[in-house]
Amino acid sequence: MKYVMVFVGICMVCLNVQAGPNINIGVVYDYLAGDKSTYLKRVYNSGDSTAFVKINVLEIIYNSDGTSSEVPVKVQADASARDGLMASPARLIIPAQGMQGTRLLFMGERDRERYFRVRFVPVVPEKEDEFAVSSEEREDYRKSLTAGVNVMAGFGTIFFVRPKDARFDSVIEDGPTTYRVRNNGNTVVVVDEFKNCSKADEADCEPTTKHHVMAGRAFEFEKQAGREYRFILVEGDARKNLRIAG
Repeated sequence: MKYVMVFVGICMVCLNVQAGPNINIGVVYDYLAGDKSTYLKRVYNSGDSTAFVKINVLEIIYNSDGTSSEVPVKVQADASARDGLMASPARLIIPAQGMQGTRLLFMGERDRERYFRVRFVPVVPEKEDEFAVSSEEREDYRKSLTAGVNVMAGFGTIFFVRPKDARFDSVIEDGPTTYRVRNNGNTVVVVDEFKNCSKADEADCEPTTKHHVMAGRAFEFEKQAGREYRFILVEGDARKNLRIAG
């Protein structure tokens, strides 16, 4: 399958096993519509102790050869604000079995689509972390974690910021042996829940996959006799169920 960018969220395991904070960020792909500037992201803590979570944002830059790099978010030319995505607040204190939200705010030009990696990292609070807790509370928290064996896992999302004039234009090319979805728009489309199954045996399926097709690129697969291909083509809020016979 050529010319398809597949993004993977980050998971960082920091300690060992058992009690402690246990955060959940829900979906690992988020999309900011062209007519919106903020997005509420909820973070849940299903653990049995408070989670102190730092939020880090990096911009993903894609090169013409398909490679990418992650760079800090820049400040606008007049130094008045950041040029990109920021989290407010960037520090969350989430009680056990509780939830807190952060607003992801985009500032800057929206003439093209931009991509960001947002990391949610549980930490043991330190003085320089700027969490609103006293030295005594920090020490008590550290002692509560070291009293047992704990897991502190952080996660990352990919955040898509669509251009202000987001335009969807997916072109289907259904050839004798090859099926292609070409993205002629200016923002990402999603080939969701892609399934490759045998017509004769519904249990004979390859693993279900998800693909992000960036502007100017295409998703394609080779059709095989006796197989059936099903997926949902997602263009913003619009969803279309497709089924293709091999």
